[in-house]
Amino acid sequence: MKSSAELKKDILAIDHRGYPGYKGLRGRYQFKDHVLSIDHVQGDPFASPSHLSVHVDGHKAGFPKDYYQDDISRITLQDHLTRCFGKALAPFSFKAKGSGKSGLLSVSHCGQQVLERTACEVSADGSVTVRFEAGFPANGRSVNAGELVKMLFQFVPEAAQIALFYDRLNKNALKAAIELARDQQFIREHLSEQGLAAFLADGSVLPRESGISDRPMKGAVPFQSPAACKVTVTLPYHGPVTGMGIKKGITLFVGGGYHGKSTILQALEMGVYNHIAGDGREYVITDPSAWKLRAEDGRSISNTDISPFINHLPNKKDTVHFSTEDASGSTSQAAGIVESMEAGSHLFLLDEDTSATNFMVRDAFMQQVIQREKEPITPFLERAEDLYKKAGISTILVAGSSGAFFHIADTIIQMDNYVPKDITASVKKLCSQYPLPAVSVTDFQLPHSHRIMSRPAESSKRLIHNSRGNHSDSGAAKPERLKTRISGTDGFSLGRQEIDLRYTEQLIDAEQTAALGLLLKYAVEHLADGRRTLPEIVQFLWKNLSLHGLSFFTENQKISCGYATPRIQEIYACLNRYRGL
Repeated sequence: MKSSAELKKDILAIDHRGYPGYKGLRGRYQFKDHVLSIDHVQGDPFASPSHLSVHVDGHKAGFPKDYYQDDISRITLQDHLTRCFGKALAPFSFKAKGSGKSGLLSVSHCGQQVLERTACEVSADGSVTVRFEAGFPANGRSVNAGELVKMLFQFVPEAAQIALFYDRLNKNALKAAIELARDQQFIREHLSEQGLAAFLADGSVLPRESGISDRPMKGAVPFQSPAACKVTVTLPYHGPVTGMGIKKGITLFVGGGYHGKSTILQALEMGVYNHIAGDGREYVITDPSAWKLRAEDGRSISNTDISPFINHLPNKKDTVHFSTEDASGSTSQAAGIVESMEAGSHLFLLDEDTSATNFMVRDAFMQQVIQREKEPITPFLERAEDLYKKAGISTILVAGSSGAFFHIADTIIQMDNYVPKDITASVKKLCSQYPLPAVSVTDFQLPHSHRIMSRPAESSKRLIHNSRGNHSDSGAAKPERLKTRISGTDGFSLGRQEIDLRYTEQLIDAEQTAALGLLLKYAVEHLADGRRTLPEIVQFLWKNLSLHGLSFFTENQKISCGYATPRIQEIYACLNRYRGL
């Protein structure tokens, strides 16, 4: 490790030279209170910015051990420090002048949810590492040493002093963030033992500011639980909180258009994440395995057992090992259910508006016109109870057009001007006046997984996993290295293949997409040997992600900012949309 004085000398020595001269600055440098690491230097002033990091020893950072001794506290601390560092760094961005991205200073932008990001890492000894991007200054395409000195010796150290040392931070704000996260986790961990699938606290603000803003809507009607559904949870820090407890089983939200049904469902979708104070959904907590199901016309499906829902296709196509490059709405939704079961989901969230109508329900008239033996689809209406009783999977469904769902629902909530009302008893009395036609449904059998992951033939090379956990190859030619390109939360490309994630609606941050690209790339290059099953590969990824973080998958290259940890459900969803199963 070099000293900061040596870094300054090296920078000044390359002043006015060609921009590639910056490459020689890579390395670690000891400053008074931190270590600056220059991990990657951009190729020219118009290229992607350079990757840097600041490391502060635990005894200097001074954060209480209690704040990073468990995962929830540590992730919240990391999130808080990332926000503080970003706020401290922002005023300095582009103050150093030059061409292209000269002077840029940026760190990951954190939204309303608390995610584990590579932007900040707190180690077991309390050391803090924050990773960020910097545009090394240039005059045209030559080194501007003076401006870089200002960035690395004035701007970055000042931001680090403000944000990465406990004595300089707002201690009350940090304490409140940690306690809020622990309270949220407390609810999440105790949902199941109380027989609940989700909890929505009274006073929560569910509507969002706009379609492009995830901030709470001003003037929105606060949520209030119906009396029949009201429960009280006593939290470790906040104390008693009342709200609506959504019981396990089948819960139906109904009501007129624009009365708040979908708003509730969207809040529940995001309830798998912790939220920051002021979001309005701080105590909207959902089973962490919850999965939003919807139709995905055109998606690929690989070797998936959709036979519990679709059978006897007229073209004799096998639905126990179903594959297609262009799924219909019904086959895509059936595959989504089966894939989510394999991913360990215990709660399905569905909106009638985004579901395939013929997959969800068949009315009495249609059943009279089209005989049962001529219809290959067993609709969700006839499987929802089996999913709960035989597979332990609850359903929360939003419906506005079909009354058939009233018959299977355990709880029925009407949204009336954004106010939920429990109408279960009155609706159940009406159900006897509108009976469903008798149907013969085949016994529900849990689907079987047959999926094996292989690398595409044009660039594959068999990989063998030896007893030490390393990988060796049996081919002579080295396989083509795959490149990823991220498209926000819509998906990414891996080599020549596009992974479409537009309809994985609980994927909320482009940094999660980037992490999925990293994980899939690793799986294809190192684990897809034609023998491992999909669950085996996902469990390998999840285990190492939990133990070592995303740096495990960078193959000895330093991890940069720009990645956020996805849930295991999104990892399954990503691999299920890869055309290599």
